Amino acid sequence: MKSKFVLAIALAIGAVSIGAQEQRVTAKEAEAMVKKGVTFIKGNPRDKAMAEITNKKGMFIDRELYLTVYTQDGTALAHGANEKFVGKNMIDLRDADGKEHIRERMELAKTKTSFWQDFKFTNPVTKKMEPRSMYCELSADLVVCGGIYKPA
Repeated sequence: MKSKFVLAIALAIGAVSIGAQEQRVTAKEAEAMVKKGVTFIKGNPRDKAMAEITNKKGMFIDRELYLTVYTQDGTALAHGANEKFVGKNMIDLRDADGKEHIRERMELAKTKTSFWQDFKFTNPVTKKMEPRSMYCELSADLVVCGGIYKPA
């Protein structure tokens, strides 16, 4: 009887662990969200699009996935995780390892229309600093990005 109870607990813990892993956003989901954001920006007035992308309860939030939109000089026009970034030039922002990830992103956008970029950032769901891969697309004069977090 005791071994069945221990087995049931072990299975339950395993199911919770598997469920937590399944809750992570996938690279395909991030790419699809960025494409949805680019389409939305193209089809709406810019101020309306940026407000919706920044809206924490809006259509561009899914678990830890949110979009960011920057001008090519590094100014945030929309940020789904932190509205305080909107309107600020973020080019000198550094991640936990000192990497100037916004500067790097803008440099990549000069030569690529879409790309992935790695850095570290605080996950808005877990509140932990985690490795992050950001998928970005250049759309006219904007860099539209959404990323996935990877457990540290």
